[in-house]
Formats: sequence, C-alpha cells, structure tokens
Amino acid sequence: MKAFIKAISYYLPPKVLTNKDLCDEFSGLTESDIVKKTGIKKRHITSDGVVGSDLGFFAAEKLFIEHSIDKSEIDYIIFCTEGLDYKGPVTACILQDRLQLNQNCGAIDLPYGCTGFAYCISIAKALIESGQAKNILAITSDIPSSVIHPEDLELRMLFGDAGAATLISSTPKEEIAIGAFSFGTDGSGSENLIVKGSGTRGPVDEAWLEKYKEVGGLKYGRMQMNALEIFNFALRTVPPLVQNILEKNHLKKEDIDLFVFHQANSFLLSVLRRKLKIEEDKFFIYMENVGNTVSASIPIALYEAMKAGKAKKGDKVLIAAFGIGYSWSGTVFTI
Repeated sequence: MKAFIKAISYYLPPKVLTNKDLCDEFSGLTESDIVKKTGIKKRHITSDGVVGSDLGFFAAEKLFIEHSIDKSEIDYIIFCTEGLDYKGPVTACILQDRLQLNQNCGAIDLPYGCTGFAYCISIAKALIESGQAKNILAITSDIPSSVIHPEDLELRMLFGDAGAATLISSTPKEEIAIGAFSFGTDGSGSENLIVKGSGTRGPVDEAWLEKYKEVGGLKYGRMQMNALEIFNFALRTVPPLVQNILEKNHLKKEDIDLFVFHQANSFLLSVLRRKLKIEEDKFFIYMENVGNTVSASIPIALYEAMKAGKAKKGDKVLIAAFGIGYSWSGTVFTI
C-alpha cells in the first residue's frame, strides 16, 4: 500500500498586520525597507483567545468543503503545532471531537515548528504503508504572534499565524505521490531559536509576569532568535539536505520541476536558491501576503503553487523544511 496527498486547504485569521502598521509603530522604518529585508507586505494575526487548534479546526472544515471530503472516512489525525492547547489532554483528541470524526480514529500531537509539515507527512506515509491507517488528516497550525514581544520588530516583520489541513490517503486516484524522506537534527543549536517561558523547564511565574506586565505579561512565553546563527544553520544544512533527498529518490536536480522550501524569509530563500544553482522559475516563494507561517508554510505554498499552475500534473516537487530545533527534513512529491 502506498501513500498519497489527496487534498490541501488552509485558513488565515481575518486580522491583518501590514507593513504600514509596523511603520506607524517603529520610527525610521519604511514599508519598502521591510519588503526588501523579508519579502513580506502583510501577515495575518490571531485575536485574543484564538489559538492554533482553532485555526487548524477552521482549515480542516475548509478542507472538507473545498474538496468534498467525507470526514467519516478519516481514521487518524495528526495535529502539529508549537502551541498545544494543554499539556494534557492531547489536542488532537479535542480536535477529533470538535471535527466530529469517527471514534475509531487515532490521534496524536506533534509539537514541531518549521519542519513540522514534512514530519507529519512522513509519519502519515509510514502509518499508511504499514497498513495501520487509510485516511489521515494532518493539521499544521501555529500562532507565533502570541509569543513575540511587541517591541521585537525583527520577529514581528517575519511571522504570521495560519492553519493548514492536508489529507493523506492510500487511494491513488489522481493524487500526489509521496517519495522517500531525508531527516536531520542538531539539538546543539536549540537555544538560537527558542520560546522561553513556555513549558515545564523555566515556566512563566510571577517574576516573569511582572517583568512583562507592560506588554500583557507574555503569558505564553517569548520567542527569541539569533538571526545570524539561524541564517548560517540554513546555509550549512539545506544544500546537503537537498542532495540527500535527491539521492534517496534516485533523482538529479534537473529532474525536479519545482522546489518549495520552508518560507522562512525571501532573502534567505534567494541566497539558498543561488547557492544551490536553482533556476528562478523553478523556485516557488509564497509569503508576501502571509509571512513565515511556521509549520503551515509549505502546505500553503504548495496549495498556491498548484493553484497558479506552477506545479502541474506529472511534475516532481522537492520540499525542504528546516528550522527550530535545529531540525531539517524533506522529500519529493509527484503531482
């Protein structure tokens, strides 16, 4: 039995943070400066009380309607986010009930970030090919805006909130075939992109809330990023990742019709494209109106690439995800 991607949909919260909004807050900054640095013009931000599972729920409901999917056929749900509802119970269990999926449905959480979509697809592929499931709903949804300090311009320029839903199935009819995966991990770099005050180790306490009381307490934690180290990490790991993906799938770079990387920021992506000597028309970037949406970035870009005709029937699309952890992973899809 083989695994195929059957459908992708995504959801963006209605609230928008534009470059003009940022320029109004931060003096000496122009809208064109932000575009030049990040490739982003606007990003969507959740409202108070709306969390990652909410965006994931809306994305899944949209998936069912947009692609005429019978939700009763889903027998496994994977929920990927860096902002789970609770330490217990599993948020995927809550989503199973909220989405009114069958009770004979497996449910797991995957607390992952930028590499999360690749990991979701690899787990779904393994479950299907081992005969343990037939139709898997993978939801990748993050709200990075909730852990960014209001005065942290660098992060506010980059990140947007979003949820994406992907159906992976054993039914091959007119669907996207999933190739072999490559994985990598280097936990020694974890401090260079981290959300402090967000878990059991060093949780939010009274001193934390007092320190950040002027900005609402940052009760979900605070994201901190060493941009230079993250940039160097990407340049160091992504080129060998791409080569390893090609080798595992017995392909050459020339066999790939489109490359879709994690949408970190357009400057980094452009540097990687040039370093890998990928032609511009074979390299898809979609972040101008959504920003870096963490685990949702690749499925959003894939959806838009297919919608725009950049990824057509029979094309081979290489995805490469990389980020917080450090972690990296990718594969090849055959549309």
